[in-house]
Amino acid sequence: MPVTHYRACHLCEAICGLAIETEGEQILSIKGDHEDPFSRGHICPKAIALQDIQNDPQRLRMPVKRVGEQWQQIGWEEAFELVASRLAAIQQEHGQNAVAVYMGNPNVHNYGSMTHSNYFLGQLHTKQRYSATSVDQLPHHLVSLWMYGHMLAIPIPDIDHTDFFLMLGANPMASNGSIMTVPDVGKRIKALKARGGKLVVVDPRRSETAEQATEHQFVQPGTDASLLVGLLHTLFDEKLVKDSPALQATLGLEDVKAAIAPFSAEAMAEHCAIPAEKIRQLARDFAAADSAVCYGRMGVSVQRYGTLCQWLIQIINLVTGNLDQPGGALCTEPAFDVVGMGKGGHFDKWRSRVSNLPEFNGELPVAALAEEMLTPGEGQIRALVTSAGNPVLSTPNGRQLDRALEGLEFMVSVDLYINETTRHADVILPPTAALEHDHYDITFNNFAVRNVTRINLPILPKPEGSLHDWEIFVGLGQAFAKVLGQTPRQTMAPEMMVDAALRSGPYKDRLSLAVLKEHPHGIDLGPLKPNLLPRLQTPSKQIECAPQVILDDLQRFATDIQQMRPKLGELRLIGRRHVRSNNSWMHNYQRLVKGKARDQLLMHPDDLASRGLSDGQQVVVRSRVGEVTVAVVASDEMLAGVVSLPHGWGHNRKGIEQDVAAAHAGVSANDLTDERFLDPVTGNAALNGVTVEVVAA
Repeated sequence: MPVTHYRACHLCEAICGLAIETEGEQILSIKGDHEDPFSRGHICPKAIALQDIQNDPQRLRMPVKRVGEQWQQIGWEEAFELVASRLAAIQQEHGQNAVAVYMGNPNVHNYGSMTHSNYFLGQLHTKQRYSATSVDQLPHHLVSLWMYGHMLAIPIPDIDHTDFFLMLGANPMASNGSIMTVPDVGKRIKALKARGGKLVVVDPRRSETAEQATEHQFVQPGTDASLLVGLLHTLFDEKLVKDSPALQATLGLEDVKAAIAPFSAEAMAEHCAIPAEKIRQLARDFAAADSAVCYGRMGVSVQRYGTLCQWLIQIINLVTGNLDQPGGALCTEPAFDVVGMGKGGHFDKWRSRVSNLPEFNGELPVAALAEEMLTPGEGQIRALVTSAGNPVLSTPNGRQLDRALEGLEFMVSVDLYINETTRHADVILPPTAALEHDHYDITFNNFAVRNVTRINLPILPKPEGSLHDWEIFVGLGQAFAKVLGQTPRQTMAPEMMVDAALRSGPYKDRLSLAVLKEHPHGIDLGPLKPNLLPRLQTPSKQIECAPQVILDDLQRFATDIQQMRPKLGELRLIGRRHVRSNNSWMHNYQRLVKGKARDQLLMHPDDLASRGLSDGQQVVVRSRVGEVTVAVVASDEMLAGVVSLPHGWGHNRKGIEQDVAAAHAGVSANDLTDERFLDPVTGNAALNGVTVEVVAA
């Protein structure tokens, strides 16, 4: 007898509601849940492929260990004891920092990993911790820590009520939103325009979102800071600053005004290739709107001035009266209130051994990971723990990291697959698949464009002999404590932690885990509202506008500005998203890779002609760190002088066990990105704006 289950999709940040019909353990259909108050029936192709992930014969179900060039299945206890004894021995011989940790993006899509990974990893006491944060969103977090006192107090665009949406370096039509949980974004954009509002997209490519926008403005990669500081200068220069409660709660705004005084729209225009009058008019239109919001995502974060860009975005929202205001930038108030529960984070408490890059909240920038393995001396990384990550394909200069992994003494991975990274592991520990365990979106409810909550119950039974991810971390932690002669600490299941958080959160009078289980479609908690000021955790309890590190970085910006625009004949590389992909791990499902090839280089026709190249031919793309051979496609959606290669491909390494992905291997954009090309404020990788050369293959 068919049964319909309701839960949210975990594959991207949109957390769309699903209606999944099963019969026994067979999935009959996956559709959008029209009763979900947040996603309203919206669904994308990734969600339909959940059944392919569940049924993939190459997904690991039990632990395996390397025996020569082969993999041998072993039991959980043997795996835990092997991992614990090897890591403990390496730390005893070489010190605690000889063991490193890398956490991939899917960890934040799986609440058991978030609640329990540190049960084991915390016992390692290593300063060599890394994650996908520093190839993705670190500038967002650091700016919020400095200005608002908490790294997760990130104001989100109130897209459902704004009149003017200025979007830089983001493509939510393909990504479904990022640090802006926004399901059904297409309808939300249509609604914005239908009520007379405007969406202005600034991007080096006329993206899928730009196609839906009121206006698209090309910009040179890596020069968004020039546009943003020109906008801010205009707001001050033309006295377009608006009073607001947030503006009254600031420190350092006069310092900001003085610091950006040299950067007029006229001075910035030539560097971002946007006319000065266009910059000024954009500032006027933004300030004149009843409500407006400026938002920047990957394109402005993963560049050499990513931190500066994110700070400028916050200041623009602030001085136009749109910070902490309806229709502007508002903080979500989630039921599981991470901001209200814990400390805000910390920065630069220690630095990396080789390149002297700063830590953030206990993690070093991943651009330093390979060199910390390859450089001999005290503190050299000799063992690695990875969880749900594939840094060989997702971090800069992946070939260098690939070589570094070969030299490790030991490696363990919590992962579903033998991929480009885990092929180097000695032990792989696979958790249950998503439909076999429960889930609560701790992270993405914190960034949602509306206050919502739901618990996601298992759709399918837990297979005999398998473990959830949190149980794996508990098992590792207990085994490690035993090796050290310590007593393992007590813990509880993730759902009990969620229940405790709900009962102590902002909706404690009406929410608990039991209540959520009575509402399978989720619960709408209402629109975003002003709440930033009482939640400030800065030392002054005010919005601190002028962090000294940022003011110092403006001087770097002023010094380097002449180098921003590419020299004659140079090309700049950017990435791109596709609605059927999510980083590197969703290419082993035929449903998501079928159709027109996507792993191609996009290039403006004029750039092809000037190099004697033709549409569809094979070309070599070279950077300082490497080269790839790929088909080039002529595209007038590209700004001349800019080429685009999608992220996450390159499934042509020996030893991976993902046949569908290997048959659609593509090339890795991170064989071209440069671990030395980064934002020196944070060490965040600058994946956009890398200088490349393109020649015939």
